[in-house]
Amino acid sequence: MRKQIVAGNWKMNNDYNEGVSLFSEIVNMVRDEKKGDQIAVICAPAIHLNSLAQLSSGIVKIGAQNCHQNESGAYTGETSAKMIKSTGAEYVIIGHSERRQYFAESNQLLAEKTVTALANNLTPIFCIGETLDERNNGSYFNVIETQLEEGVFGLSVEDFGKIVLAYEPVWAIGTGLTATPEQAQDIHAFIRSKVEAKYGVNVADDTTILYGGSCNAKNAPDLFSQKDIDGGLIGGASLKSRDFTDIVKALNS
Repeated sequence: MRKQIVAGNWKMNNDYNEGVSLFSEIVNMVRDEKKGDQIAVICAPAIHLNSLAQLSSGIVKIGAQNCHQNESGAYTGETSAKMIKSTGAEYVIIGHSERRQYFAESNQLLAEKTVTALANNLTPIFCIGETLDERNNGSYFNVIETQLEEGVFGLSVEDFGKIVLAYEPVWAIGTGLTATPEQAQDIHAFIRSKVEAKYGVNVADDTTILYGGSCNAKNAPDLFSQKDIDGGLIGGASLKSRDFTDIVKALNS
């Protein structure tokens, strides 16, 4: 069975003390309220990773928001996958829409980052998705297929089985627009069909695909009830312990 995951992305928020305080609340609430084998992850800025890993007690997993494609070297200001792994983190977001938009990260670069993350025993959460223009002009299926082909379809069957995919409808993030559960399911089913065509039905059935488009405590139950949606990549709602915990609980509904 594929894993069910709710991964919070704090983005560039929370100073050191704020992060420790919020994460402590999340751990305590998830411990008391989560049921089943679902996985909760917090992807935090690099300054938090080691401290949060020590507080997690295995209840909430830790992830980074990015890593460099090279193992080490003269890359001032960057963080390597090896460094991330040494903090106790287990996950890393690769190719978030904001990294693609603001830092011009290409599919080729993201493929390199994915390989490096896997080599350091991190689980990549690999993001794909279309912009509003791509949604409106009808090219979104081609965009997503290209992101898959150039980003992760070069992996072996074994390595592909170690990654998590996250669909981000960029047009539904911070725009006031929302994807309906049916629209989200349509894309998730398309993604799974492409994985099946590349790697076979067994791999496709085992691939976790998260939804990352303004998912919150209110819409999470309807989204997570869809056949091919296995959890969420959560932005703003992960900055509030109650909201994040309620989204984790929605995996059980």
